[in-house]
Amino acid sequence: MKAAVYRRFGPPDVLGIEEVEKPAVGDDDVLVRVRATSVNPADWHALTGTPLIARPAFGLRRPKDERLGNDFAGTVESTGKNVTRFKTGDEVFGATSQAFAEYVSVRQDRGIVSKPENVGVEEAASVGVAGVTALQALRDHGRLQPGQRVLINGASGGVGTFAVQIAKALGADVTAVCSTRNVELVRSLGADRVVDYTKDDFARDGEPYDLMVDIAGSRRWSDCRRVLKPDATLVMVGAPKGNALLGPVSKLIAIRLASVGSKRRVVFFIARITTEDLQFLRDLMAEGKLKPVIDRRYELSQIGEAFRYLGEGHARGKITVTVS
Repeated sequence: MKAAVYRRFGPPDVLGIEEVEKPAVGDDDVLVRVRATSVNPADWHALTGTPLIARPAFGLRRPKDERLGNDFAGTVESTGKNVTRFKTGDEVFGATSQAFAEYVSVRQDRGIVSKPENVGVEEAASVGVAGVTALQALRDHGRLQPGQRVLINGASGGVGTFAVQIAKALGADVTAVCSTRNVELVRSLGADRVVDYTKDDFARDGEPYDLMVDIAGSRRWSDCRRVLKPDATLVMVGAPKGNALLGPVSKLIAIRLASVGSKRRVVFFIARITTEDLQFLRDLMAEGKLKPVIDRRYELSQIGEAFRYLGEGHARGKITVTVS
């Protein structure tokens, strides 16, 4: 089968398409013929081997895993003898490892659910990492309750477009922050208010918020504190690329240190993919409450171009890659 492979850290040019063996299928596994996948910032960090502080996980001199990719959507090709949740021909989506390939093998109870009929394969392929990150940021770490006010800074990217819709589905009053060109897009996702950061400053907003989800990582703690209630929570999802050694971690550390002594909670987390969370997102999509936003579509042979566009940092929603 064809798969994206890289043997050294570097720019998208180090990523190539090669013939590799199909993944093994255990008794509890589902073999999926991948039809589409999508790229995430985590893939970029693994490809470039940055920040350097993460090299023990990525590989010190060269990649520990020469394959990339997490999100997938496709059709079940075969199943192990113990599999009861899926059958050949089922349309599925989820997140696993080594997903930039024609096939992936996934345990039936880890990171795979059925695709809703009303959702296209590319849309489903964009959900995994970004959708689960948005859900866990709001529900689990932000402890969002119906009727609460939430501020989403960086609302037009992959995680942001999911966060706006999920927050509304959870019953929140949503204020979303984005640039001028994305105002109408974000408003169409259901945001109650949209702040164009090129014209207005959310830090000078009126009534304070119960929760802020900071995806852009563009503001200081003093700005965030100003818009948060005394018992509010700041959930940090992303940050600028930063320096080569610490990358976005430097911003996260700075916020945590600056917030010491405050009653406001400051949380940073890395999403953990679960079948239950994927099912939650699946149900929202089936009900028409969650619609993935796709900015650009590429073929597997163009995956380097997809990474180059991701690296520019201006994608609206997700970047998908069609595999078959």
